[in-house]
Amino acid sequence: MSARGSLFVREMKLATRVGGGALMGALFFLIVVTVVPFGVGPDLNLLARIGPAILWIGALLATLLSLDRLFQVDRDDGGLDLILMGETPLELVVLVKCLAHWTATGLPLVVASPLLAVFMNMEPLAIGATSLTLLVGTPALTFVGAIGAALTVSLRRGGLLLAILVLPLTVPVMIFGVSAATAAVQDPVPFATPFSILAALGLFSMVLGPIAGAAALRFAGD
Repeated sequence: MSARGSLFVREMKLATRVGGGALMGALFFLIVVTVVPFGVGPDLNLLARIGPAILWIGALLATLLSLDRLFQVDRDDGGLDLILMGETPLELVVLVKCLAHWTATGLPLVVASPLLAVFMNMEPLAIGATSLTLLVGTPALTFVGAIGAALTVSLRRGGLLLAILVLPLTVPVMIFGVSAATAAVQDPVPFATPFSILAALGLFSMVLGPIAGAAALRFAGD
């Protein structure tokens, strides 16, 4: 197995172990999506209209919940120094770690979203559109969050600072993700327009995230 494959498997094991963040993120997503309707009330039409936004907010918060552990384990066990001095480009290491994080944390949210959408009285078309936007948009949350995780890796309790840094950067992803899901059923704007912008943001973050994250790690390691 190549070094990149070994790193991916290692990150998956760390994320899926007890306290690794994947299970905690999925449970948090479930709690957020099931608790919010109690505050909204019995208006099923209102719940169906705001359903995509609730799912997106839950996915964002669940992703942020485990992002602070993206590089923290490597710093605690000394592996970060080995990564910085290794032959593998640091940008590639960050890319693999982000992909593993999304596979363990973001992908389960996408899989669970259709079932949770049924609880909110969403139409089948809206359920499919929301799941598709989450599939395309949640990787952007991970790659953008990796920048904040790298900047706060040297802090013992950097979770709050991480949220403050990352949340403003995720606003465009949230806007176009919810807009695309809403446009599929009730908005006059075509679905393809916001969805295309969301996909472009995802690709842009996939390029920028590893580069900026690697630069932040080098700065933290100096």
